[in-house]
Amino acid sequence: MSTTSGGTGVGGTRAQQGRIDDMGNDTVRPEERISRRQQICEAALDLAASGGNRAVTHHAVDDRLAIARGSTSYYYRTRQDLLEAAITHLTEASRAAFHSALESHTRGADPVATAAELMAHQLDLLLADRRRDALARYALAADAAHDDLLRRALAGCLFSLPAARVLLASLGATDPPAAAQDLISLLEGLLFDRTHGARSMLHIEAGTPASVADLRPVIHRWLITLSADS
Repeated sequence: MSTTSGGTGVGGTRAQQGRIDDMGNDTVRPEERISRRQQICEAALDLAASGGNRAVTHHAVDDRLAIARGSTSYYYRTRQDLLEAAITHLTEASRAAFHSALESHTRGADPVATAAELMAHQLDLLLADRRRDALARYALAADAAHDDLLRRALAGCLFSLPAARVLLASLGATDPPAAAQDLISLLEGLLFDRTHGARSMLHIEAGTPASVADLRPVIHRWLITLSADS
């Protein structure tokens, strides 16, 4: 999921971007409104990833999309509303990416090895094509520090705890909820380590077989332990 840049930004042509006439009436059709909300969320995530949480403002989103000042405020009145929408958008994108990978992934004879391979590829995706999403998530953590609603939303926007429970149950874990918590912690740790931690100093290029090979055995060892000892 990547944003598209061009002469008029991700918002499309300026004719398409008009939304309020001189009488204050909304001129955007319902199907365009859905697209505009997605564009605003994408722009907010772009800003967070490139400039940190303080870069995410209504005016900054307006400017990034090359739309009239006040347009973002029309859709999301407060910064809290904007952040919640952006995180929800990120969660939906993560869910879609996982289901797409699940449908296309070849199931092997060894379910643990198959699961490890799938998760290694999903982690690598967050380090490569979806790196923007991971960086935005880290940047927005500062806003969530004292906000339970945002923290809860941010906690589950990249990895699904319910999906992890189902997986560990299918692998024979005696306590799938506890094992799932441990698995999510592992994935979170690997993502951070490869992004900002000691593993990042290995300079393994994301989006390559070497990157997946770096992640796969760690996940595989943990899955064997979690499925057997939980």
